[in-house]
Amino acid sequence: MLLINLPCIFLALKIANVNWQSKLNKAAHHTSDYSSTEAILRRGQAFSITLNFQTTLQSADNFTFIASTGPSPAESQQTKAVFNLSEESASGWGATQEPSEPGCMNFTIFSPANAVVGRYKLKLQVVSGNKVSSTLLGQFVLLFNPWCPNDDVYMANENERWEYVLNDSGIIFQGLEKYIQQEAWNYGQFEEDILDISLAILDRSLNHREDPAVDVANRNNPIYVSRVVSAMVNSNDEKGVVEGKWNGKYRSGTKPLQWSGSVTILRKWYRGRYKPVRYGQCWVFAGVMCTVLRSLGIPTRVITNFNSAHDRNTNLSIDKYLDSSGKTLHLTEDSVWNFHVWNESWFTRRDLGSFYDGWQVLDATPQERSKGIYQCGPASTRAIKEGDVNLDYDSSFVFSAVNADYVTWIRYSNKRKKRIYSDTRKIGKLISTKAVGTNSRVDVTANYKYPEGSLKERRVYRKALKLLGVRSTGKRAKIKRLRRRSSAARRQNMTQPTRKPSISGKLHLDASPVIGQDILLTLALRNLISDFKTVKVKLRASAILYTRKPKAEILQFSRSIKLGSEEVKEISFKISYSQYKNFLMDDKKILVTAVCETKQGASLLVEKDIVLQDPFLTIKVLGPTVVHKAVNVQVTFTNPLSEVLTDCVLRAEGSGLLKEQLRINVARMAPMESSTVQFEIIPHKSGIRQLQVDLVCTRFSDIKGFVMLDVVPAQ
Repeated sequence: MLLINLPCIFLALKIANVNWQSKLNKAAHHTSDYSSTEAILRRGQAFSITLNFQTTLQSADNFTFIASTGPSPAESQQTKAVFNLSEESASGWGATQEPSEPGCMNFTIFSPANAVVGRYKLKLQVVSGNKVSSTLLGQFVLLFNPWCPNDDVYMANENERWEYVLNDSGIIFQGLEKYIQQEAWNYGQFEEDILDISLAILDRSLNHREDPAVDVANRNNPIYVSRVVSAMVNSNDEKGVVEGKWNGKYRSGTKPLQWSGSVTILRKWYRGRYKPVRYGQCWVFAGVMCTVLRSLGIPTRVITNFNSAHDRNTNLSIDKYLDSSGKTLHLTEDSVWNFHVWNESWFTRRDLGSFYDGWQVLDATPQERSKGIYQCGPASTRAIKEGDVNLDYDSSFVFSAVNADYVTWIRYSNKRKKRIYSDTRKIGKLISTKAVGTNSRVDVTANYKYPEGSLKERRVYRKALKLLGVRSTGKRAKIKRLRRRSSAARRQNMTQPTRKPSISGKLHLDASPVIGQDILLTLALRNLISDFKTVKVKLRASAILYTRKPKAEILQFSRSIKLGSEEVKEISFKISYSQYKNFLMDDKKILVTAVCETKQGASLLVEKDIVLQDPFLTIKVLGPTVVHKAVNVQVTFTNPLSEVLTDCVLRAEGSGLLKEQLRINVARMAPMESSTVQFEIIPHKSGIRQLQVDLVCTRFSDIKGFVMLDVVPAQ
């Protein structure tokens, strides 16, 4: 029960204290999980307060309540509301008196479903004769309300509300289209300080610094709030939360793969006086933004797009250039990432019309400026699916990420280039998110586009091209240059398929690739016609980032192979551990390419993306998990390498299980040696909880594991 004792200066009102009915209100407003004694409420829903008086008052008819938020509250901007008992004000705020015991008064306060979100002050003003006295009753935080049908973020399904608003842990999918990995993430939106930090993020934005009053007034709109958060989660323009880095060493910060949740990041930014936290990549930005938006009450989820295009010139075509040996040439800024992670938030689009309500794409990864700032979205998934790339915000960028065509070229030393193929199906595969209520993967590709190759999908693609071509001057100068540079005929020629190939090929792994072991591969080539031919094969293996940017060459060799009529032949080869161990990046990815050419002029490119598998952590919880009762956790790891592992650190975190991230130094491990670490957790919240464990050491940038625990309330 939250009681506020009022100082003597306010005794003219004869109020002893204010009871904010914390337990009752938090249960009704679905805010019980917040680790705060402050009143945390949701808009569009009534809440109760009790005033305890030193002496009995006969009537409250002369009571006026004043709710205000922001540095310059004003009724004209809906940041201040003045309302009397038993009548709803023009602002939608209101109050009624309820039955009560002697010496106290119970009131029900109503806020409108479109109220500004943020921290409010509530004052009581009493008129007695010609005297007016005012008392500050206290402060409360008002959030968006997915349970309120009149709120723009209303979500009708209770299971979905639990998943996208109340679930404080989740899964972020990474890896490759054909090798999808689950990574646990601790959102922790209810942990201590996280709501305060989320509100501080809004107050640190460029919009707020330019005009605080207007910024706060706009916080009634989830479109506005989510767009501000997308800009503030990255540090590029506004000294936001996370600094991105995709190249070089990470000595001055934390490697992106070593983060396991948002809580540590947000607290580090807040406690470090808003200095950007180093370093993040796309899943880190998305994980942090999911935490902030859920804490503010906006239903949000994390989305992974496999084979995600970054179309820098917005022509809906990703052009990849190789030399004749298969080496990637950086002749364009276009790229295709193995995966890219962004967010979706659920709300209505009053600016676009009800057709575009529902899931909205937001992307905090700083890739392109939008209206001069590194921010992206909200872009309606309905707009993306229908090719409405002219609609706010940044629909064309997201459309390209899931729909661009992929064109591969060989560029020869004489600057002659040859198009190998144009692929309309490669980009935007297996768009994924965590299922409601389980850790399984749900494919949401159909929310973004019609079936690949269908007439509807191609029609939408052509519609998007047309809309991009007629966009108004000044919005995207690159579009204008594209129109001058490319005729319609050239565009049509690029997207048409190349002539029917005379050879085909496939690279496949002979065994699962595991760090510390040799990688065994086979290239199978098939002659598709009856003519005899000699094929010159140039094979190359490179260590790459998840953005598919090559970082180091591991292997290169050439071979000629003779193929008879419709004959199939194989080339087997290996990439030894000694060859790749010093070149492998934290992403643990290798790209193998084979450029195959015949004297008759036929060309073929075969590619294989490889993710090397980490060894496993074994996590055992040694007893029942009960709130406020200590229980031991045992983690076992075996060094699979033929070399000693040093500088090993085990980290653990989990909302409701540990107040802060736990770090334990682990002794050096000899080859094939097993190590067991034991630590204690004391759960402080009941329900299904996710415990994440991460081992970092030489040769292994991060070995992650997690376990789900069912924590029962204390007896």
